[in-house]
Amino acid sequence: MNRKIIAVVDGQGGGIGSLIIKEIKKSFGESFEIIALGTNAIATMAMLSSGANKGATGESAISYVTSNCDYIVGSISILLTNSMLGELTEKMATSIALSKAKKILVPISQEKIEIVGLKREPLPHLVRELIEKIKDMEEK
Repeated sequence: MNRKIIAVVDGQGGGIGSLIIKEIKKSFGESFEIIALGTNAIATMAMLSSGANKGATGESAISYVTSNCDYIVGSISILLTNSMLGELTEKMATSIALSKAKKILVPISQEKIEIVGLKREPLPHLVRELIEKIKDMEEK
């Protein structure tokens, strides 16, 4: 049976994606194929260094992989056109939003967006919640 695919999308330096990948690997081992999708080569390389199975960079790669994966994870910014200092294009955001994959997003953003109803937590706590959500979804 084929492993399910988790696409981890990040930009700029890839720090959030790298942390997510490390925690997925720690929690699930090789149960998933993890594809690092960077808006730039630096982000992709950082995520590959954190243990992603494959990596690709740019608009075409993000559009293709997100249409063929089971889960998409990253920060809420991956749904916002021109986020990450303009690195996330309209085509990237649209491809992610329209993907049939389950999306599990960390509610942090450098954009001028506030999400109400959530308590502020440090990134490692949010990534632990993301891991728990994947576990819950896999059990169903």
